[in-house]
Amino acid sequence: MASKFPHPFLPTCRADLDARGWDAVDIVIISGDAYVDHPAFGPVLIARFLEGRGFRVGLIPQPDWQSAEAFKALGKPRLFFGVAAGNLDSMLNRLTSQKKNRSEDQYSPAGRTGARPDRATIVYANRCREAYPDVPIVLGGIEASLRRIAHYDYWSDTVRRSILLDAKADLLVFGMGERPVWEIARRLRDGESIKTLRDIRGTAFLISDAEMKTHEADPATRAADRKTVVLPSYEEVAKDMPAFARMSRDFQMETNPGNARPIAQRHGTRGVFFNPPAKPLEDGEGSGAGQASVAMDELYDLPFNRAVHPMYGNEGVPAFETVKHSVVVMRGCFGGCSFCSITEHEGRVIQSRSESSVLREIRAVRRQGDFRGTITDLGGPTANMYKLKCKSEAIESKCRKLSCVHPGVCENLKTDHGPLVQLMQNVRKEEGVKHVFIASGVRYDLAELNPDYVKELAAHHTGGQLSVAPEHVSTRVLEKMKKPGIESYERFQTMFACASKDAGKEQYDIPYFISGHPGSGLEDMVELALWLKKNGRRPRQVQDFIPTPMSMAACMYFTGIDPMKMEPVYTARGLKEKRLQKALLLYWNPEHWEDAREALTQAGRSDLIGHGKDALVPPGSGTPASLKSHQGRPRARS
Repeated sequence: MASKFPHPFLPTCRADLDARGWDAVDIVIISGDAYVDHPAFGPVLIARFLEGRGFRVGLIPQPDWQSAEAFKALGKPRLFFGVAAGNLDSMLNRLTSQKKNRSEDQYSPAGRTGARPDRATIVYANRCREAYPDVPIVLGGIEASLRRIAHYDYWSDTVRRSILLDAKADLLVFGMGERPVWEIARRLRDGESIKTLRDIRGTAFLISDAEMKTHEADPATRAADRKTVVLPSYEEVAKDMPAFARMSRDFQMETNPGNARPIAQRHGTRGVFFNPPAKPLEDGEGSGAGQASVAMDELYDLPFNRAVHPMYGNEGVPAFETVKHSVVVMRGCFGGCSFCSITEHEGRVIQSRSESSVLREIRAVRRQGDFRGTITDLGGPTANMYKLKCKSEAIESKCRKLSCVHPGVCENLKTDHGPLVQLMQNVRKEEGVKHVFIASGVRYDLAELNPDYVKELAAHHTGGQLSVAPEHVSTRVLEKMKKPGIESYERFQTMFACASKDAGKEQYDIPYFISGHPGSGLEDMVELALWLKKNGRRPRQVQDFIPTPMSMAACMYFTGIDPMKMEPVYTARGLKEKRLQKALLLYWNPEHWEDAREALTQAGRSDLIGHGKDALVPPGSGTPASLKSHQGRPRARS
């Protein structure tokens, strides 16, 4: 009986191998996510990429980690196990900012929880070692990438050592892994030992005490002259806050592939050595020259079914429902926001697909049986960084700035949105496409420099609401976030409103805000609440700050130090104060009035408790004036 799917799914069990006539696979990918054959799912993208390069690749999704048996489902791989926790850090996937269990796992069938262990990368790697002790283990994915150095772990409130040591793996691939994982696979296939693969960009591995001492003994007196950057040791950063801050700063300065030096960090009697980051993928189709050539278009031309694996029956995977009719046009982000780890993982260099590649995927999406003419998103980490880059490769390769847009847009950054506008126009002209929406967040400091983009966005690509992320209004908090001043958002807001009116549409921007971010005290949240009331805004997207591993904001949260300036920064450390800050952001919601009253009292702003027109919350029970004018409208999601 013919399959309804255009391509064979990757093998997940012995029967799949038998059906292909394979006695074994070269590589087994372990994933903490359900198997969705779609390029938005990182482990699957890597598996399909390796398959496209001629390797026999199998996938074991969400294995039962209670024993090693599930990890033997495809037999012993010839080359290596590739281990990833999935598209999210497993701790972030399970727990909220208040350290409570989430009610749903977006990456599991039917959203069920409990399908993966905490610290999944470590658990999976150890089970792989139990299953086949002599098979190399290569870590990858965002959990491994962002836990590659000694790091603060919010959920245990401790400093944890590099994940490489606890996982007992041979190599760790950090960042976007196509280039390094292909080189690993190719060299192992050609007979090299995993122990000799020490020169691959974008990888880390353990070194001996003697090797670590050679790096520590570098005679260079200035840090800038060192051949290898030696970070403060795990033992030092675990107990000394300034040392942790220096580690974070020194690490961040070595993230540009054009000038990054190797890094080493001692952990007890061993060290972890980090090669410089992998080179970005080539834009579009690339040059096609040389073994190292990997282009963005190639990834999205791979044979994805864009479907949930049939093993799950009629159970859907919530994360797939979000992305199945969306199209990624680029990767990377040069924003450098302190609270975000995208730049640490995807890099600061924007890598864009060609227009022809995007249109080919649009046609593939159009052939899906449930497609009704709406592309739900055309974007990436940011909606409007497509084809933006430094005006000079020479300048870019030497630059050590952590952001191209903070404290202002760099004069060397090409900000022309013309290619993006053309892409948006051509996508919406495709046969069978009725609507093309932009759901990715718009970087408004770039958008306000491109009026034609704002007009196109308002007239054709907004379904009534547009996501933007001002995050805060306080100047000192925005500076710690590395976000533009609120005036930039207000200018964009005016431009978008005017463009919507000119297009004959009633539509609004929906702002995202963060509470509890380092630098933000209760008085800053009061300032934000007053701004919201003055502007008649009731935020529907509210994030209680979570210190994700290795981000600059996580360093500030843990140490109370701004690592770039080495100066003190206030941080709301307790769960209660975090809750009070969030309550001020949602001051208009009766469910948060009690906490908001306590927050206002602590902030010395009891004058804002009452029934007057200037009050934020009522003194006891009742409806404040600020809420009466909004009755009947939907409440914010907390």
